[in-house]
Amino acid sequence: MWGLSRKGDSGFSSSSTALQVTQGIHATALTAIVTGASSGIGAETARVLALRGVHVIMGVIDMIDANNVKESILKEIPTAKVDVMKLDLSSMASVQNFATEFNSTRLPLNILINNAGICAAPFMLSTDNVELQFAINYLGHFHLTNLLLDNMKKTTRESKVQGRIVNVSSTGHQFTYRGGIHFEKINDPSSYNNWRAYGQSKLANILHAKELARRFKEDGINITANSLHPGVVSTNIYLHNRLLKGSINNMLFSIAPTSESIQWQIFCR
Repeated sequence: MWGLSRKGDSGFSSSSTALQVTQGIHATALTAIVTGASSGIGAETARVLALRGVHVIMGVIDMIDANNVKESILKEIPTAKVDVMKLDLSSMASVQNFATEFNSTRLPLNILINNAGICAAPFMLSTDNVELQFAINYLGHFHLTNLLLDNMKKTTRESKVQGRIVNVSSTGHQFTYRGGIHFEKINDPSSYNNWRAYGQSKLANILHAKELARRFKEDGINITANSLHPGVVSTNIYLHNRLLKGSINNMLFSIAPTSESIQWQIFCR
């Protein structure tokens, strides 16, 4: 169903697991930051990277859940290198504090996975008075990436190892507002649609990755930037949508996309 077993040029398909994709990789010299690593895709990403020897920094808002994930990883992989750091992507001050603290450790940065996000939230403003989905899904990650770029560039120069930036987006980007991103109406509650606003933030993730990739190529910088649609799984991204939160696992193989709402459920990440 949905081409789950169809393999691409890489030899993997959409049903391939992180363990399968990273089989045989030994990455003990690498350091990665994974945002939103306290649950779902972020937690599994952190676990598998740690299993392959990567020093993983979990950038999270929920320190209790993150520490539980860390303990679980260490129980499975006693030699794992995993640290937890506070990161609230809805606050530019928190993003600044996170980047400053990380850079002060003098750790290298090989991999940045911008994974954290929320989906279909009702209209709310962040602490910086920006619509919450745009703030968390896009602006926070945009700011974080900029603050960490010098570190990553230095790391690639000194290590001769290609750097990687991954923006977790969604195929739901194509269902944004008509005309694309409505910059002039980001904070307008009268025209707000929670699903369209979600798609808007995911489109911004993709455009961010494309522009980063263009600049890296133009400047001869050995860093790749990519965006991806991770699929539909049970994660805390559905926190603000009761319909999705309670039924996402059953929905994977029983969706009849007869309305815009249900179509959005398919693509939500």
